[in-house]
Amino acid sequence: MRRPACAAAALLAALTAGRARAHAPDAYGFGARGASMGGALAADATDFSASYYNPAGLAGATGLGLSVGYSYASNRLRTNGRDSGVRDVHGLSGGLVAPGEVLGVPFAFGLATFLPDDGLSRIKAIRQETPRWELYDDRLSILFLAANLAVRPLPFLELGGGVAFLASTRGRFSVTGRADALSPYDSALRHEVDADLTSIRYPQLGARVRAWDLGFVGVVYRGEAKLPLSIDARLQGVVDFAGIEVPLLYELESRTVDAFLPQQVVVGASFQRIERLRVNLDVTWVNWSAYESPVARARAHLEASPPPEVPLDLPDDPRPTSVVPLRFADRLVPRLGVEYVIAAAAGSPREAAEQGAQGGARPAIEIPIRAGYVYERSPVPPQRGVTNYIDADRHTLCLGAGAVLNRPLPELPGSLRIDVHGQLSVLPEVVVEKDNPADFVGDYRADGTMVNLGATVTAAF
Repeated sequence: MRRPACAAAALLAALTAGRARAHAPDAYGFGARGASMGGALAADATDFSASYYNPAGLAGATGLGLSVGYSYASNRLRTNGRDSGVRDVHGLSGGLVAPGEVLGVPFAFGLATFLPDDGLSRIKAIRQETPRWELYDDRLSILFLAANLAVRPLPFLELGGGVAFLASTRGRFSVTGRADALSPYDSALRHEVDADLTSIRYPQLGARVRAWDLGFVGVVYRGEAKLPLSIDARLQGVVDFAGIEVPLLYELESRTVDAFLPQQVVVGASFQRIERLRVNLDVTWVNWSAYESPVARARAHLEASPPPEVPLDLPDDPRPTSVVPLRFADRLVPRLGVEYVIAAAAGSPREAAEQGAQGGARPAIEIPIRAGYVYERSPVPPQRGVTNYIDADRHTLCLGAGAVLNRPLPELPGSLRIDVHGQLSVLPEVVVEKDNPADFVGDYRADGTMVNLGATVTAAF
């Protein structure tokens, strides 16, 4: 009985050991335009992506906008030259912006979401001693949804805020009945599973100010969020072994945080002094020092009541895991984005006159060219002890382009925009030297690359 009981305990405990670290917008950007400009949009997002970058920018929308996009990230992160098994991640993004006016005050409502297309959550069994890429492993496995409202109380000032939602899991399963050890197909077991997704909310606040004719300045606050993962298991029944019946009870309770999003403060500027050229610069403070250990706090108990004539050696209840505290460091993340718009076609005189009456003539076709760069210093301290949370500085080069068709159809008096993006992230090699190389894995090297491609289509009415 000792070996099956220990195997059951290990299997159930494995279900609670892993967790996702953040969500897709944090890791790779939100929407093709934002991803191609390194996410430097705190002062320059007025479409659906403003619901993530700066909700105040929604007030800058000139009409109803609907967007849908797709992104695919290929992760090649290595340990000692071998792939670490960080999965490729992909999913749909989209949202809408609906502007209006109340008592002469412009306002706008925005919705945005990211939906992973291979499942809403993942659970991965990793011990704290096992080397793993802590900030990227299963990072895109969380459903993200944001709802925001923005107003423009003054001609030069926009304010916005709202709530972002993440899905948290609580689950319970129970197995009861009779198990025949020699004839498994004669067993009569009942299974009961009860699980639910509970929304976790955190605030988003932003402001955008027009800096005369130089451009805009933006400030954003994103609150901290934690996704608790709770699993309770109970196995109760009778094991029949050659006519000897042994009542058995096994209970497991596990509590951990399935994902952690640190609070952030972003300050950004968008310089638009030169016609058709935008240069954006953002600096983000990320509160990684508040990061919590991903190790599960679990309690397990096994008991059996065999007949007096049957000797049974039961294992002791497993000792609680000794969780080593983390000492991650806060970091500043600089982001640079550049966009230049080429006027590819001028349109007819009549269209130019109509557009001029609406606030300015625009070419029939515009082609934006974009580039960006991001530097993310690793917040993970040297892993000299028993823990092996791998990370490295990340350099990300971004490129993108698009095509904007202004007034393409009578039914679409606004514009139809198609944007594409590509990102290459390089994580230079780091060498992890252990205080006691004989322990567990010893010294090792880690490095990697990440490639992210995607596209977004936006219709503005």
